[in-house]
Parts: sequence; C-alpha cells; structure tokens
Amino acid sequence: MGSVSTPLPTPPRPAAPPDATGRAARGVLWALAAVVAGVLAMGVTAALGLWAAGAADLPGGASAFVAVLAAVVVMATGGQISLSGDAGALAGTRAELTAMPLSVTLVGALVTGAVFLRPLRHHAVAPARALLALAVPTVLLWLAALGGLSALARHDFPISLGDGTTEDTGDLGELFKDLLDAADPKVGFTTDVGPTLCYGLLWILGVLVVALLVSRGAPLPARYVRRHQAVRPAASAVLLLLLAYVAVALVIGLVVAATRGHAAETLAVILLGLPNVAWLALGVGVGGSWEGRAEGPFGLPMPPILDSVLRGGDGGKDLSTVDLGTLASYDGRAWWLLPAAAVLILGAALVMAVRSPAHVTPWRHGLHFGVALGLGFLVFLPLTLVEARFGLSVLGIGDLTALGAEVVLRPHIWTTVALAALWGAVTGTLAGFLTTRVRRRGEVPADPARAEDTV
Repeated sequence: MGSVSTPLPTPPRPAAPPDATGRAARGVLWALAAVVAGVLAMGVTAALGLWAAGAADLPGGASAFVAVLAAVVVMATGGQISLSGDAGALAGTRAELTAMPLSVTLVGALVTGAVFLRPLRHHAVAPARALLALAVPTVLLWLAALGGLSALARHDFPISLGDGTTEDTGDLGELFKDLLDAADPKVGFTTDVGPTLCYGLLWILGVLVVALLVSRGAPLPARYVRRHQAVRPAASAVLLLLLAYVAVALVIGLVVAATRGHAAETLAVILLGLPNVAWLALGVGVGGSWEGRAEGPFGLPMPPILDSVLRGGDGGKDLSTVDLGTLASYDGRAWWLLPAAAVLILGAALVMAVRSPAHVTPWRHGLHFGVALGLGFLVFLPLTLVEARFGLSVLGIGDLTALGAEVVLRPHIWTTVALAALWGAVTGTLAGFLTTRVRRRGEVPADPARAEDTV
C-alpha cells in the first residue's frame, strides 16, 4: 500500500512585538500632553495679559473675552487675523493688524518643547522612526487645536463715539458723530484659517526642531549624534542669550510696575509683549535698527521712550528710525544697551566654548557662534514686526484724525543680522581663547601627574 502523506501544518505568522502598540499609544499620549500643555500655558499667559490690559471690560462680556483670547493665541503662533468694519452707507472703516504677542509665543514654545522631550530623556540615541512616531501626532494635534481656536477667534464690537472723540472737530465733528450713531458702526475680526494653519505648521515644526537642537539629552539617530555635538553648544548658547534678555527685561518690568505706577499697563506689556521689547533692545545693542511711526490717540503697549521715538515729537508722517542714537536722544540711559549686549553676548559665547569639545579651535568657535547668532537674529527679527492701522472716513470726505490711528515698527533685517553675525564671530573667537585651559565635562588630561594635581 502506498503511504499517504500528511501535509505539514502551516506555521503561524509572527505576531507584532507585544509592546509596539503600547509604544504607539504612549507616543500619542505624550503628543497630546505636549499640545494641551502648550495651549494651556499660552491661554493662561494671554488671559492674564488681556485682563491687565483691561480686556475684561470689553462690550460683549465673556464671549467677547474668549474670542479675543483665542485670537491672541492664534496670533502668537503666526496666525492671521482679519479686521473688518461696517458703518452702513455713511462711512467706511479700514483696520489691519499684524503683530505677535511674543510673551505668549515664548511660553508656549518652552512648555511644548519641554513636554515633547520628556519621554525621550532616558535614551542615548533614537531611531528616526521613533522620533517621527512622537513628532507626527504632535504636529497633527497642534493643527487640530489651532483650527479649533481659529473657529473661536471671531467677534464684532460696536464703535463707541464718546464725547471725547470729536472734541477737536467742532460742529462738523458733532454732525458726523450723530450720523455714525444712527448707522450703528462696528468693527470685528475673524481668522484666516488657511494662512493660520500654514504658519502654525511652521511654528510647531520650528519648536520641535529647536528643542532637539538645543537639548543636551535629546536623543537623535546615530548618524546625527556627532553633528549634534558640534551644533548644540552654539544653538543652546543663542537660546540662552535670548532667554537672558527676557529675564533681565522681566526684572526691570517688575521693578517699574512696583515703583513707577501704572502697574496694570506694565504687567500687560510683560505678559503679552516682553520679548518684543527685550529682543529689540538686543538688536539695538548690537547696532541694529528698526523704522516706524505712531499716530493717533491709540497705540500698542510699549515703553514710553519707544513711543516717543515712533511719534517723532512732531506728529509727522515720515518714518522714524529706532536705533541706539535716537533712543539715547530721548533718554541717555539707552547707551547702556551697548555694554549690556557686549557682556551678555560674550557670556553666551563662553558658555558655548565650555560646552564644546576640547579639540575645537578658537577660530572655529567664532565661526560656529557667528553663524548661530546670525541665524537666531534671522528667526526672531521678523517676529518683532508690528503693523496696526485703524481709519474711519465719513461720507467719503477722508480720514478723521481723531478717529484714526497707526502704529508701524519694521526691523532692518539684513543689516542687523550681519552685525549680529560679526558680534558672534568676534565674541566666539575671544571665548575660544579664554577657555583654552578650561576642563570640559568628560575630558581626561593627557598628563597623569597633571590629573593628580587637579583632583
């Protein structure tokens, strides 16, 4: 009899690693934690700043405050807010606003980056797939949160024409006021969702990249570890310099709030625009400049000396230059911005040199810090741009000065970036020479006898 062959059983397919799904879930949870923490930190900072600025008294109550709060958070990530007005057939309104409340931006970036790095802290290296598994859900959840905030950031406000707004226009102004009161004029704002999501994507990608660049314990794929050791000291030193300027400005702001009066207005500047002022001081200190003007009864919260320079003292329409000379012409203490920049930039360069590998030459220190400082300026200078305008014309006759306002502040980007790169090259080279005999962490002296002397 022939033998009957029995087919062998098919071996089961290998199951996925039991912890793969768990790692993916943990990545999503950490991404959610980073986004929620960042949005909450920005929301709390913006809410306190708006409260100090008096936004709690806006017409419309809580709904208006929530809408303005959402708009401020959207603007802090580079989002676009469109202003619109309606005064019926009798009048036309014109309003536009481009500004970033950098206090809110900075708080959100620091909190989001810190939470994003938290699950990576125990790893020396990390494969690209693991980093993407954490970064991709962070980006997607951030865009979803930004879309929700964009939906909230819309509101209309009535234009209140009190007795003081037309006091300089005589009987004609009173007639215009009566006509506008009958037309029920209003101004509102909405979010441009498309540009907001595009800029929000760039914002969150920038935050994650900078967090990985500046963190000493951030794990990267093995092929990038050596490059990270060369880039991180300069990148982290530039971040330290920017944070040092904000810290100094914070101390000065708190002292001013406690001793000079107008505490609420000063706290509003601190909570909404402190880096705008601090980093402008850094740019002016290295010799950079801005141009702008301020007209009309309204304005943005800013130090009195800056407002005086922008108004030019004569109410003219020409752009004023904001630099060390013009600021010092209004207040001689502005000259201190120069030595302050020299000390703080050199301090950051020394930190970079000490944290760099011992084999890096002073000239290469200068190259690294010059490039890093120039790139840092290239990132933050455009963020200091401010353009705010409001105009009201009645019966096509033109803008009423008493009902119009304009604040413009534009940086001279390339000139200031070039000066910053020069400062970085000089101070980086000097720091390299000053730290040639400084022991680095993990460095083993070549001479054992010398090693015994250092113990």
